[in-house]
Amino acid sequence: MTRADLTPARLPRGFADRGADELAATREMAEAIRRTYELWGFEGIETPFFEYTDALGKFLPDQDRPNAGVFSLKDDDEQWLSLRYDLTAPLARHVAENFQRLAKPYRSYRFGPVFRNEKPGPGRFRQFLQFDADIVGAGSVSADAEMCMMMADTLEAVGVKRGDYVIKVNNRKILDGVMEAIGLGGDDNAGRRLTVLRAIDKLDRLGPEGVRALLGAGRKDDSGDFTKGAGLDDEASSRVLSILRAKAESNLHTARKLFEEFASTEAGQEGARELSAIATLVEQAGYDGRVVIDPSVVRGLEYYTGPVYEAELTFTVSDEKGQPIQFGSVGGGGRYDGLVGRFMAENTPATGFSIGVSRLLAALRALQGPEAPRPLGPVVVLVLDRDQIGRSMAQAATLRAAGISAEVYLGASGMKAQMKYADRRKSPCVVIQGSDERDKSEVTLKDLIAGSAAAAAITDRAEWTESRPAQVTVAEERLVEQVRAILSRHE
Repeated sequence: MTRADLTPARLPRGFADRGADELAATREMAEAIRRTYELWGFEGIETPFFEYTDALGKFLPDQDRPNAGVFSLKDDDEQWLSLRYDLTAPLARHVAENFQRLAKPYRSYRFGPVFRNEKPGPGRFRQFLQFDADIVGAGSVSADAEMCMMMADTLEAVGVKRGDYVIKVNNRKILDGVMEAIGLGGDDNAGRRLTVLRAIDKLDRLGPEGVRALLGAGRKDDSGDFTKGAGLDDEASSRVLSILRAKAESNLHTARKLFEEFASTEAGQEGARELSAIATLVEQAGYDGRVVIDPSVVRGLEYYTGPVYEAELTFTVSDEKGQPIQFGSVGGGGRYDGLVGRFMAENTPATGFSIGVSRLLAALRALQGPEAPRPLGPVVVLVLDRDQIGRSMAQAATLRAAGISAEVYLGASGMKAQMKYADRRKSPCVVIQGSDERDKSEVTLKDLIAGSAAAAAITDRAEWTESRPAQVTVAEERLVEQVRAILSRHE
């Protein structure tokens, strides 16, 4: 094969490889989320990556083109299949299929990748991880209040301190009241309503003037791409923006202010009453200040029918150039009483939220800064004599039997290269057994972490040779005991 015949190694646009460190950090964070969900009585479920395209719903972008917004293909029976766009629509399908056997209200959580066939950009990928929790079959807003409180507990469980986040709550019925007030009620205006909602949802990123442009004729971004607006006039746009600034000094005061604002619209008043009920429950449960009524919260998907909520990180960190950055929203959700009803005659109330795992992980890493502990790799058993590799394998097996991650060096290089390999593997220590140690049934252990620190203080080769920093020789039968002692120093 000539060089010209080689297939180029290239990553698909909008996708990313994930290394061992990120996988370990994701696994640790996901486990903390799972434990929190289960403390609240939720049970796990896994749905497939693919669903029938029509099961994903008419609420996806560009619904008339199966390959826009979602990645789709035709099965051999001419049925359109799509990679799941989120974890909510597959849950609705699952509940409808298994409705009679599920205990209701049905509390479940799901974790896994979702796929979006959209334009990628910095921090915007076509595949990413979500961790969802939902309650299906509870029509009371007490379920929405509970979801918001669980979101608060979840953020604290993964390491976000109280005061460094806020769970914001609004109600789509409030927004329906806005739509009625500006003449966008009824089925004929569904498309424009969705455009308005998506414009409002960009308030944090674009600011009031950017949202005003999207409410009006449209907006051109920095790349030159133009997004068509909702076509509202200045008066209607101002009415929408004024609602977003209705936040008062307390949750109950905000709900009361919204009730007064929508005295003439039934939907708006109902939404304000529900927010008032949530505010009372939050206060009684001790989550006041952690869960806040905020009229600027929208959530872009059309299927939300009541309370909507968003988890926002409020702390500021510095980027590589020392510039302050905020991560903002790392998750959200809301009530979607009509989604399960798409599959069955009986409508079923539901509410739930989704955590953007990759975004939350990036925020936690930024919060920890450069001092974040690095995950340790396996203990590496060096091989100084190739004809004795079986003995090295036995030592590694002894460590693994004791629950210690260990591997044998399988390359063909000498000791210096093996030590470099162990360092790249982030090994806490190496096991060395040459012929002298073998004759005495001994092993030499070198603590690579402590040794690196000690070596930094040594300036003379003779001192290095004499001190052999962080190195100890013990009887082979004490291998596990001594390795555990080294690991305990670096936990």
